[in-house]
Amino acid sequence: MSDSFLLAIDQGTTGTTALLIDEQLVIRARVNREFPQIYPQPGHVEHDPEAIWQSTLDSVGAVLAEAGVGGDQILAIGITNQRETVTVWERANGRPIHNAIVWQCRRTADRCAALRAAGHEALVRERTGLVIDAYFSGTKIAWTLDHVPDAREQARRGELAAGTIDTFLVWRLTGGLTHVTDPSNASRTMLYDIRERSWSDDLCALLDVPTNLLPDVRSSAEVYGTTRGVPGLPDGIPIAGMAGDQQSALFGQLCTEPGMAKCTYGTGAFLLMATGAQPVRSRHKLLTTVAWQVGERFDYALEGSVFIAGAAVQWLRDGLQIIENAAEIEELALTVPDSGGVTFVPALAGLGAPHWREDARGVLTGLTRGTTRAHIARATLEGIALSCADLLEAMQNDLGQPLAELRVDGGAAANDLLMQLQADLLNVTVVRPRIIETTALGAAILAGIGVGRFASIEAARQTWQEERRFAPTGDSAANELRARWRSALTKA
Repeated sequence: MSDSFLLAIDQGTTGTTALLIDEQLVIRARVNREFPQIYPQPGHVEHDPEAIWQSTLDSVGAVLAEAGVGGDQILAIGITNQRETVTVWERANGRPIHNAIVWQCRRTADRCAALRAAGHEALVRERTGLVIDAYFSGTKIAWTLDHVPDAREQARRGELAAGTIDTFLVWRLTGGLTHVTDPSNASRTMLYDIRERSWSDDLCALLDVPTNLLPDVRSSAEVYGTTRGVPGLPDGIPIAGMAGDQQSALFGQLCTEPGMAKCTYGTGAFLLMATGAQPVRSRHKLLTTVAWQVGERFDYALEGSVFIAGAAVQWLRDGLQIIENAAEIEELALTVPDSGGVTFVPALAGLGAPHWREDARGVLTGLTRGTTRAHIARATLEGIALSCADLLEAMQNDLGQPLAELRVDGGAAANDLLMQLQADLLNVTVVRPRIIETTALGAAILAGIGVGRFASIEAARQTWQEERRFAPTGDSAANELRARWRSALTKA
């Protein structure tokens, strides 16, 4: 076993995963620690930043113990994170002034609607590559300042700091010495000019976010600082890689050339296509986002998000209680040859790209007396795959060329039936790698580049290995599914 390891911290929506990865990029140990979800009222979603931090400490401590590795064997730390979730804290003591507002939260929808009605959509789109939506961080920061007593006055005095979760973790890991983010995370705030590569004074003023709250934007692979006073870790470990979870997965899949694409199936499903050194403006309501910055290389991507993917399976488990665990859905869905005419639109938190309908709600159609829970299970998998098919169709139209293959990762990528459905509905070969923890892998590679373990992106390319390919079967039922889907979308 190698004497040195890369520690990847994958801070996600429902928990924090720590992975210990050796210098050959083999995962040696993995530990996840969940934390509570907070729902103050319908449409509002929060996390306690202290619970996030504790889950980070717990997962890191446990993964070192599981592998029998000391903190002095960690070469560098890479961080990847749920992107648009944001928190505000006091600079003097690091104390959050409010719970973090999660990317799923819709509390600023009215503010976003007012911005659109006032005609600001074109400016935001041009500067950021984003649409005006409560999904993004900027209006969440403004809401926090408006609703926490004395917060705006504290901000005026320079006493507060804000950031997405990557920024918060680096602040904590460095003992409050480092307030940074990277371009991939900055590009998700609705405050960052992706062409000028800097915070936009105009957008900060428009969204009412003081610029003195915001972190420095550094590259995705460099030493930002070192550990200081972290329980369970020695001082002096470099924090050297950072990217938002979806960009990190794109990097971990080594989709570094224009036209390469990946889809991550997690709580939501996120499809990104690399577009190279120039941002591509979508004609189909996709997002233009920063992929990463490594050295002088600055890459962009097109992105589409399905807000509910794995969360739909969780709903079957926890809400409808028709399955006992998430893994059961594939076996149940395979007990029927098709969904029996049932169509499920998983718009349980609105519809993302390419539809962007905040008001959309989930729809289950085609029910008959003969419908069983197996039909609903299969329709749920089809609904996830159909949502992703809409995204890829839009991406191919934007790029002006068909996709050669789609690389997949995330927990639900282990579901063979879902992957085959995806290949058939896209009519594109779906490729699953040996390591589906590509979000964490991307952060580890970036950290390795940041400390010089890998000389370049190309030096890490040999680490990617295919596990299985799912070729389209030419199933004529795919066309029928797409037709039923389009009809059901009108009812969402």
